[in-house]
Amino acid sequence: MLARDPSPPPPPAEATAIATPRGNESYMALVWRRLRRSWTGMAGLILVVLLVLMALFADFFAPMDPKVTDVAFAPPQVMSFHDRDGNFVLQPRVYALADSADLDPVTFQPVVGPDYEHPRLLGFFVKGADYRLLGLIPANRHFFASADGQPVHFLGTDKFGRDVLSRAIQGSRVSLMIAMTVVFIITVIGTTVGMVSGYFGGRFDVWMQRFVELVLAFPQLPLYLALTTLIPVTAPTNVFLAFVIIVMSALGWAQMSREVRGKTLALARIDYVRAAMAVGATDMRIIMQHIFPNVMSHVIVAVTIAIPTVVLLEAFLGFLGFAVKPPLISWGLMLQDTATYSVIGTYPWILSPVGFVLITVFAFNALGDGLRDAVDPY
Repeated sequence: MLARDPSPPPPPAEATAIATPRGNESYMALVWRRLRRSWTGMAGLILVVLLVLMALFADFFAPMDPKVTDVAFAPPQVMSFHDRDGNFVLQPRVYALADSADLDPVTFQPVVGPDYEHPRLLGFFVKGADYRLLGLIPANRHFFASADGQPVHFLGTDKFGRDVLSRAIQGSRVSLMIAMTVVFIITVIGTTVGMVSGYFGGRFDVWMQRFVELVLAFPQLPLYLALTTLIPVTAPTNVFLAFVIIVMSALGWAQMSREVRGKTLALARIDYVRAAMAVGATDMRIIMQHIFPNVMSHVIVAVTIAIPTVVLLEAFLGFLGFAVKPPLISWGLMLQDTATYSVIGTYPWILSPVGFVLITVFAFNALGDGLRDAVDPY
């Protein structure tokens, strides 16, 4: 007897034709499919989207008006789901600190503790301080805050009694705006110079690269410290902010240019580029139609890595005093309150903006790492 083949018979041609998707998968769909397989890349993408939404709708997500003052250096208020008797309740609340009737046996000062008699109930989409959504639409609803409009400080207050969480959320708008603007200028200048220099080559490329090397070798920190003394204190906020963006952009485009030039040198020797030259295509057409689309994958990844670098630089310069001026708020400006060790040791919640910087850096770095594997898996 002949042995029976255990393998199943092949499916009919009609079923195979139905199961197989028709058409070629686009490059963006391929990149998205590869990115979805990376959990770090997807985590970074989700965090980046949340950060952008927080910056755009900062007034809505901030529980309080960042300019309103309260008790200076008030500690963070912990959200609780229990009443004064320890019973579980559905609506969250916080208990503000107040002086009790008991006295400290050593200092004879009133003992400060939670005020269980007057809880501050919390809720979503509650009324609070007035603002303009996106600077246009009048509104007074806040995402999560005190239901009766009383002050609530989830991350404590600073030396002037301003809510740290509300200021950090508002500061994300300025910090991310500076980072996005600087990276946009760096990308445009660096990509243009790198492609033109790498494509034409020759003496133009030699002199351009010597200039790029000069910019890369320039000591940035002494320049930033010198500029802090050149700009007058009475300078308008817009002028100071524009000056910060211009200086960061002027010193940051060179690295992008060097990377794009290296990619362009490799692409200029590929057969289809030489074929375009042979048929008489103009230099502008070759650069824009053949070289630029192929360097965009590298540029996109470089942008996601450059944004956290600029955020860290802004925080560092803000700590040194070379940051935006009030009434604007940025993470770097908030870090000026941590200049003394006594403040950090006594009021550690002042370091809360560091957490926002770390989350931003992790988000963009994780997204950049995932995009790097997605656009070039080899």
